[in-house]
Amino acid sequence: MLRIHFNADDLARVRMAARPDALWESILSFHRLRDRRGGMTFGEWRSEARQRLKSETRLLSALVPQRGYFPDFLTPPQGSEGLEPGLEALRDTPPARLHTEVALLSAHRSPLRALPGRLVSLAEGKAESVARLVGVLRAYYQAAVEPYWTHILGRVEADRAARGRALLDGGAGELLASLPPVLRWRAPVLEADYPVDRELHLNGRGLLLQPSFFCRGTPVVYRDTSLPPVLVYPLSHSHEPAAGEVVAASLGRLVGHTRSAVLQAIRNGCTTSELARRAGVSLASASQHAAVLREAGLVVTLRHGNAVLHSLTPLGAALLRGGATPEPERYARNGPVTS
Repeated sequence: MLRIHFNADDLARVRMAARPDALWESILSFHRLRDRRGGMTFGEWRSEARQRLKSETRLLSALVPQRGYFPDFLTPPQGSEGLEPGLEALRDTPPARLHTEVALLSAHRSPLRALPGRLVSLAEGKAESVARLVGVLRAYYQAAVEPYWTHILGRVEADRAARGRALLDGGAGELLASLPPVLRWRAPVLEADYPVDRELHLNGRGLLLQPSFFCRGTPVVYRDTSLPPVLVYPLSHSHEPAAGEVVAASLGRLVGHTRSAVLQAIRNGCTTSELARRAGVSLASASQHAAVLREAGLVVTLRHGNAVLHSLTPLGAALLRGGATPEPERYARNGPVTS
């Protein structure tokens, strides 16, 4: 069981990651690459990624076992700024930390399995070994993650919008209660099933919530509790042929498939640049479609600093639902509940 303990200061300092983290997505996707589960979500990606991967991955396999501990230094906070800032931070990892965390890999292995030789020089902090790891991670990201980044970004943005709505409706407690069902908010503790027992006391530092496309089933936290607290949690992957898909097809015939896609992309709110990415159109086209929908009373647009934020009006939301009246939704202590 993972138990994350909050106090009042922590609740005031809960925040959402602004974007996917390049290194978390890389490391967690490497888990998915060797995992046969989740075929509907990851099966096609798995096949395509394996075809692209021509670089050496034995070093990654040694550092990232299929189950259990992998070093915290592989996912520095700078990965949220992009691949290169994350790799630069990894390159600057102090040798003492490299030694400590690589040694933990040995502690988590079977006594019959010695630490692979390729990790010994990394544990010694040798510059050429660190440079090799940086090169392997960059090549892996370019083959397995970068081609899908736009899709990953769109999914994370949609999740952020849903969490933001919960925060606006009921504050940090409701935000935590809105997280996927693998996480259970029982104030003042956030719980999740976990491979080992772990107690994380935030002690006023707050918590960064990092949604991840490639995280599956179990959320992830740093093993080193002195590091800035981050909770990586899985995005929801729905494969049900929902009634909304039928409505979307009909709506596409009515207003055009591109404008229907734009309206659906605005469902949880977004900026114009986010809208362009989600709908797969140019920035100018996204702005034009949003203007038409706004004139029709389906969308409202507000300016926030240098950006504009689009959201659906009640009429626009009803159109996406096919005219159905939504049932009221509330958030219980352990997740969303429909009354």
